[in-house]
Amino acid sequence: MPQQTKSQAQLKHIHGNGRLPNVIVTDSSRPWNMNSSSGDDEAPKDPRTGGEDFTQQFTENDFEGHRAHTVYVGVHVPGGRRHSQRRRKHHHSGTGSAGVGAAAAVSSSLAGSTRDSISDKQQEVERPATPPAQRVQFILGEDVDDGSHVSHPLFSEMGMLVKEGDEIEWKETARWIKFEEDVEEGGNRWSKPHVATLSLHSLFELRGLLANGSVMLDMEANNLEVVADLVCDQMVSSGTLPAGVKDKVKDALLRRHRHQHEYAKKTRLPIIRSLADMRNQSSSKKKKSNSKNLRPAQNLPVITEDMVKSPSSQSMARQTSGTELAEQQHKGNTHFMRKIPPGAEASNILVGEVDFLERQLSCFIRLSQAAVMGDLTEVPVPTRFIFILLGPPGSQSNFHEIGRAMATLMSDEIFHEVAYRARKRDHLLAGVDEFLDAVTVLPPGEWDPTIRIEPPAAIPSQEVRKRPPELPKEEIDEEEEEQRLREESGLSRTGRLFGGLINDFKRKIPWYISDYKDALSMQCVASWIFLYFACLSPIITFGGLLSEATGKNMAAMESLVSGFVCGMGYGFFSGQPLTILGSTGPVLVFESIVYEFSMAQGWDYMTFRFWIGMWVAVICVVLVAIDASALVCYITRFTEENFATLIAVIFVYKAIENVVVIGKTFPVNQGIYDCICTPPLQSNASVLEFAKYKWDSCESYNGTLVGHDCGTPPTENVFLMSVVLCTGTFILSTILKEFKNALFFPSIVRQYISDFSVLIAIFAMTFFDYSLGVPTQKLEVPHELKPTLSTRGWLIPPFTEKNPWWSPIIAVFPAMLGTILIFMDQQITAVIVNRKENKLKKGCGYHLDLFVLSGLIAICSMMGLPWFVAATVLSINHVNSLKLESECSAPGEKPQFLGVREQRVTHIMIFLTIGGSVLLTPLLGNIPMPVLFGVFLYMGVASLKGLQFFDRILIMFMPAKYQPDYMFLRQVPIKRVHLFTIIQLACLIILWLIKSFPQTSILFPLMLVVMIGIRKSLDFVFTRRELKILDDIMPEMTKRAAADDLHQLDAENPKLDTTKQLWRGYLTSTETSV
Repeated sequence: MPQQTKSQAQLKHIHGNGRLPNVIVTDSSRPWNMNSSSGDDEAPKDPRTGGEDFTQQFTENDFEGHRAHTVYVGVHVPGGRRHSQRRRKHHHSGTGSAGVGAAAAVSSSLAGSTRDSISDKQQEVERPATPPAQRVQFILGEDVDDGSHVSHPLFSEMGMLVKEGDEIEWKETARWIKFEEDVEEGGNRWSKPHVATLSLHSLFELRGLLANGSVMLDMEANNLEVVADLVCDQMVSSGTLPAGVKDKVKDALLRRHRHQHEYAKKTRLPIIRSLADMRNQSSSKKKKSNSKNLRPAQNLPVITEDMVKSPSSQSMARQTSGTELAEQQHKGNTHFMRKIPPGAEASNILVGEVDFLERQLSCFIRLSQAAVMGDLTEVPVPTRFIFILLGPPGSQSNFHEIGRAMATLMSDEIFHEVAYRARKRDHLLAGVDEFLDAVTVLPPGEWDPTIRIEPPAAIPSQEVRKRPPELPKEEIDEEEEEQRLREESGLSRTGRLFGGLINDFKRKIPWYISDYKDALSMQCVASWIFLYFACLSPIITFGGLLSEATGKNMAAMESLVSGFVCGMGYGFFSGQPLTILGSTGPVLVFESIVYEFSMAQGWDYMTFRFWIGMWVAVICVVLVAIDASALVCYITRFTEENFATLIAVIFVYKAIENVVVIGKTFPVNQGIYDCICTPPLQSNASVLEFAKYKWDSCESYNGTLVGHDCGTPPTENVFLMSVVLCTGTFILSTILKEFKNALFFPSIVRQYISDFSVLIAIFAMTFFDYSLGVPTQKLEVPHELKPTLSTRGWLIPPFTEKNPWWSPIIAVFPAMLGTILIFMDQQITAVIVNRKENKLKKGCGYHLDLFVLSGLIAICSMMGLPWFVAATVLSINHVNSLKLESECSAPGEKPQFLGVREQRVTHIMIFLTIGGSVLLTPLLGNIPMPVLFGVFLYMGVASLKGLQFFDRILIMFMPAKYQPDYMFLRQVPIKRVHLFTIIQLACLIILWLIKSFPQTSILFPLMLVVMIGIRKSLDFVFTRRELKILDDIMPEMTKRAAADDLHQLDAENPKLDTTKQLWRGYLTSTETSV
């Protein structure tokens, strides 16, 4: 390190017409260890480990960088004549002018420079100043030589020197992890986490302190006593601290640190005091103190030895009794420690005012190695940074704001890294300047500073501040980019047989073991139970409809067995186990058409269906061999959201329709209920006395029911009860699902309630129904594991006398239609599950899924079971129930969506339990059907959430000022958005009409292919850019980045040339500064 000598401080003001003043402030008490403008990149050394010559030398390089440290504030300064200004005598250590001028620049100057006005001949030719952002990016771009300069998460704590009772101590007043928390003055508690709002003046004051105060980097110290010695010695050697008050400053720094959680405990038990405290206080009164003149401002008394020193100031070599050690033992806030990120270090800000100082003292310290310093920090986290600010009385509020500014800077992601990597004072000042360039100023007349700003739902990335701007892209080949994305997801032709299937195997095999390990979570248990009930009811309902459509050849029992077989096979071997298999409406229509054709021809339905299933399996294997799943890439958001919205609306419609059917079966106004309770024959009671007893309680009083309707219970309340059960299940599930964002209970309790929301709603409403005793419809589950028809077995014969020999050959034609139906249902659902919004990490498996499904269809055909394909709404709810969010470690931090818990166990357990439902009949028979209808309603509504199509439909009914700030509204005119929505809505209505009529419902899969053609025709109506924004499956944040790239592509060449020139200027300035 170069030798340094003290210089004489100078203050020079230069005013010019129409330009902001340039205030050059230096300090005669420049610390020994920091040259603000030297080119030395090494961190300053400790005076105890280095030489004793603390002189300061300046070179020509010292003046070349100081002009870059200029802070511009939008204040108009009137022009005037150029004049000189005498040097002012500052009350503080040269910091008063740092935050007052409209623009300021802090640097060092030559020791022998004159105080007179600067003549034109003496002015140096200024070169262009490097922007602070570029200086910071250069600092962060340097390689870290050792591990000591690697940044860690920071916990910042601010303490103020205050009086508590008869003691003077450091009191914790605020803390930061990501957001600020203040100690409420009268509430004895922490405030809600909020965004820190700082005054611009406090930031300028802090910058002046960093420029003129002491800055000690890489200090070798392991406790606060050593830190206090080094700080005081440095200040004395630099002339900023009189030697006579050195001990008083040190005594003030070593006072006890009291934290908020200790005050809370003290408040709860005010009577309890340890004998050690009482003994120490009585004995300390007899001691003499050399610090009795140390008195903080205003209400703080003289600091004497009756105050116990901080445990952090005690060294291991000091002789201490066992009682004193117990007294000094610091117990950290272990409860709050759970909020601290792993590997975090502490930044301590100590501010206070004392009456023995005539001007303020400040010191920024970075330890070479972080060390736990006793009670200095609320939690047992090693301290790396310490900022000390002491001054004369009358500046308490100002010091508090400066301390908040320092803590907020340390919690800033960019300055926090600069503080770790800084090698000299200039680096810290560059970090402050970059922070000032990035801040947003709120006008005082339009905002209340007392309002606490809530933490945002999503914190924007600060990566742009860390790295220099990228070179503009000359040309982006969108076709190559799309081809690369298709290859990553397995949606590109490989050119060889079963190439896509082989790639799916290679993609999924490395994750197979983790598919089971990742299921070790209570969230998976909640998802399993929720989806079990969600799948069981449709299977049984579908079985009842299938029984009517196929003459009881397949019914509820066959549906349960098919669910077990298909679910287990798909769960173990599929490429995307998040997809839930189920029965669908088009399959039911297909089965009814085949049954009617077989009956008309006098053929055996199950045998003919056997050959159709075999042909479907063979065709699906052929499609896998030729990589036909690559055609899925043509299914865009336009088609998949039409399909998903249609299925979700069907769930909502069917749930309401089923409740309405109950109302028709059990009307509210049924007339007179012909049943009355009469007294026993040998009883003396009158008929009126027994008439008050109801149908279900008459026999308990030995009464006799008389009337034509006594065989069935009264049903006039069944419909109303069904409405209550359905609505209650839906509302309770919706409210409890959002309970994780509520303000009540700890986070783990809220998370469990949210995960088990549907299960809680089912059990609650079932108990409610049981307690009232209304005879609502209950879930009917088969009691025995046997085929519905006694004339058939579990294996279907391939040949019968009823069917001609050529029937297996012509079965290929209905098999083609069935293949289109199954392929479209399966792949569209798979596309929805594999959306980029879900942030899946284990890859897709379109070819593998279709291959496994072909095998399951063959098995179901041989056993005479219904075919199961991917169910859209069930799959969407399965994904939603397994979504992962970040743990809210920092107070005030909102959870961020991380992805989906990708595993196979929930799928396997769902259908394993469905297979065992025959054994659970006594329990399942108590669940009312309206409760399951409420679950259907919840799943349908939950599936609509997050669909851009549904959001655009709602926007059509909103005034412009109330419309949400969606990205597509920023980029596309609202009329074009509405036109796209109307076209998509018209397609949805067409799909609904085709699906509603039995005669046309078989064409539903073909209409999905037509939707792809309609989407292709939109290329002639909308521009490529509009379709890129409105019809894209990228996540919201990714789409914003993509939209920015589109703007760059649409930019003109001159603009690109300007960007290149700016880039070359940045490189030139960086090379010059280096």
